[in-house]
Amino acid sequence: MLKGIYLLPSLITTANLGVGFLSILFSINGQLTQAAWCIIIGIVLDMTDGRVARMTNTTSTFGLELDSLSDLVSFGVAPAILMYQLMLNVMGKPGLAIALFYCIAGALRLAKYNVKAHLGETGGDFVGLPIPGAAGILASFVLSYELFEMGGEINVKTIPMIMQKMPMLFKMLPAAMVIISFLMLSNVPYSAFKKLHLNRPKSLQLLILVVITILLILTYPQNTIFLIFTLYLLSGVFLYLLRYWRLRKTRTDTTTCN
Repeated sequence: MLKGIYLLPSLITTANLGVGFLSILFSINGQLTQAAWCIIIGIVLDMTDGRVARMTNTTSTFGLELDSLSDLVSFGVAPAILMYQLMLNVMGKPGLAIALFYCIAGALRLAKYNVKAHLGETGGDFVGLPIPGAAGILASFVLSYELFEMGGEINVKTIPMIMQKMPMLFKMLPAAMVIISFLMLSNVPYSAFKKLHLNRPKSLQLLILVVITILLILTYPQNTIFLIFTLYLLSGVFLYLLRYWRLRKTRTDTTTCN
């Protein structure tokens, strides 16, 4: 029984690695929607394994290393190949360089996180865009763009405002990948959502927000997932600029008082 409990987080992590591998195969075969969904499933598994390990008190160095290796495949290599197959391949060497840079940035991001984890410095928010968040933005974009390409051939509800922006966002995708790569390497803070406790009285508003989000996902699955990951990316940039402005204002006020 104890061995089963200790194996459970690693099995979930291994499943993440498996869907990352499947995503690569789907991308190579031109099945981009399936490849993108595999990445999204991998993100759900990645969110689950760590929580299960903490709940069962089975966190370990082995689990940390396995998680990083799985993340590199599922959220580093798989999204890069997905984007390359979607549109970077027509750009030639620049497109190849963008895909490679994304992979390298993801690997460096994971290595940086592992070092902090070994030093016990990962208790708060993330420093830099987490690689699952980066992969989520790219994968969810593909899901929405594939719906746009199909032009309503399948019965899936979409948000018109988002779908109208798809051609423009498609053209911006190479630049967006470069920005996302730099954000993974940056010191921009991103919430780790480790302080969320839905069983507290003051969390009623948060619970309502979660319910609304789930309803939106059920109604407009592809578009809502894309919107969630995009807002998450922008939230870190907004908080970073807000903190910079406050720090600068504090220094200005201190200088004035002196």
